[in-house]
Amino acid sequence: MATRLVAISGPLRNAEFLVDAELAIGCDAKNNIRLEDPTVSPEHCTVAVCDGRLILIDLESESGTFVNGIPVKLRELQAGDEVAIGDSVFLLRMEEPRHAPGGAAQMREHTALRPKSVEVQPEELRSLTPAQLAAIPREARLARNVSVLLQISRSISLSRDEESLPWQLLGLIFDIIPAERGAILLLEEESQGVRSRAAWDRVAGREHSIEVHDATIQRVITGKESLFNSGARTVLCVPMISKDKTIGVIYLDSLSTEAALTKDDFELLAGIASLGIIGIENARQFARLDSENQRLLAEANLTHDMVGRSARMRDVYKFIERVAPSDSTVLICGESGTGKELAARAIHKNSPRKNQPFVALNCAALTETLLESELFGHEKGAFTSAIGQKKGYLEVAEGGTIFLDEIGELSQLLQAKLLRVLQEREFVRVGGTRTIKINVRFLAATNKDLQRAVRDGQFRADLFHRLNVIALALPSLREHREDISSLAQHFCAAHAKNCGREVCGISAEALACLTQYDWPGNIRELENAIERAVVVGSADTILAEDLPETVQESAREESSAPAKYHGAIRNLKKQLIVNALEQSNGSITEAAKQLGVHANYLHRLMRNLELRTSVKKQTGA
Repeated sequence: MATRLVAISGPLRNAEFLVDAELAIGCDAKNNIRLEDPTVSPEHCTVAVCDGRLILIDLESESGTFVNGIPVKLRELQAGDEVAIGDSVFLLRMEEPRHAPGGAAQMREHTALRPKSVEVQPEELRSLTPAQLAAIPREARLARNVSVLLQISRSISLSRDEESLPWQLLGLIFDIIPAERGAILLLEEESQGVRSRAAWDRVAGREHSIEVHDATIQRVITGKESLFNSGARTVLCVPMISKDKTIGVIYLDSLSTEAALTKDDFELLAGIASLGIIGIENARQFARLDSENQRLLAEANLTHDMVGRSARMRDVYKFIERVAPSDSTVLICGESGTGKELAARAIHKNSPRKNQPFVALNCAALTETLLESELFGHEKGAFTSAIGQKKGYLEVAEGGTIFLDEIGELSQLLQAKLLRVLQEREFVRVGGTRTIKINVRFLAATNKDLQRAVRDGQFRADLFHRLNVIALALPSLREHREDISSLAQHFCAAHAKNCGREVCGISAEALACLTQYDWPGNIRELENAIERAVVVGSADTILAEDLPETVQESAREESSAPAKYHGAIRNLKKQLIVNALEQSNGSITEAAKQLGVHANYLHRLMRNLELRTSVKKQTGA
């Protein structure tokens, strides 16, 4: 007899395991069936062959082992049993023995003679058929129902997999409700379309299809009302409603008069549906948390020097994570100062080439002749000052990455030569004749609209298409203003350390000025502004007066409530300075002493507040 355990859900789904000797199951690597699941114990359970019988033994696992939805410690397995371990469900398949027809007939005869009232055997020994279950006395069934409901609660609390949960739930339902067929349909949260379907025919077999009337299901979904049909075919159909939305449907039916479904079964199924809702919501929440955890882990593992946690920057990090492992050419677009080189370095640092050179070349910084020599190298005597052979950036970057910044500034001649390098991955040094093969990854950046340059005839279309294999657009700073504060604090700490100054942070007034400014120079301009404030400032925090006048002017022109507040502060500072100058007869040194500031700081403050002209008029200087 060939017996197999078939994984019908979980990480090993569709895998088959031959049961011809003892099988050890757990999360430890030494097991015959290893399940990488945090809810599975290292040595969870075993399936042993004893005198031709299969015995399942739970090894005191933390989350338990379930057969047809019932937790077991020791149980003989039969064909068609479903074994649930953590988030995995296994179906036991075995070939029928040659004497099966006779044996089956004897069993049917024996069952037919069985009286209506039967003795309930312990759940860990076997599961009852619909007829046997319906024949249990009402009092015994009530006790059994309570026990299985507790088991359902426990099973749901341990389940983390939305795919395996409906199968476990069906198995538990069949242990207390004498239905011949059942199905659980889970729906999409938005479209209400069928997301997954678990169907089980206890009479014809689990693999037999079940006819479920679409009209019945749609009626229950849209009406959000349970259905109980007690005709020739008794049908129970109960919606699973969460937050006023139907997220699933449980369908049961029976054609047997001996196993007809009753009103008690209907009420019991409604209670099970309520428990099932909790399990499904938990499983979906765990899936969402797992997805978020994977995203955070990916961000944590992403090596980069970029600053910013806004949604726009998180999209940039995700993009870098996806494209870094490949060797495809990436064209990085964005305004000047948006951090294109930092993005290029991040792509290199997270690629398989990270231990090889990263070579950056600014195409706008050199003349055409020098740029060609720097890029391709030259042979001795190639031109007047070529006193020896020199390797170009392409050779220096062998095995690594070359970053061509301001690619839009290349001349037409160099565009043609670079196109050949991208196509053939080979080049010739200036003044040379030998072809040199290279293995480098190309990254390019530009602040120009290359598509417009192609239309205007300033950039080769074929080179543009070679470079534009993957395009990354970096947002301007005004498009993610929420990162201005973190960027400013980062630059403040860095430049304070370089200058040997103790700067505690940035004042609220200064931050308001920074966030109101549009930053045409983007992050580079912001860094320069903070560096200036650190160098010229004298307080332990960066004040608005320490910022460039263009940044301060932007705050003055704002008409919002915060700007009115800052305007009032500005006027108060003016009045304090004017009063101090009047008391000191126009002496800035004496006025600075009265105000408790340095004279140089007062000079700068007066210039920023535009007080020099008015003071001269008042003092007659």
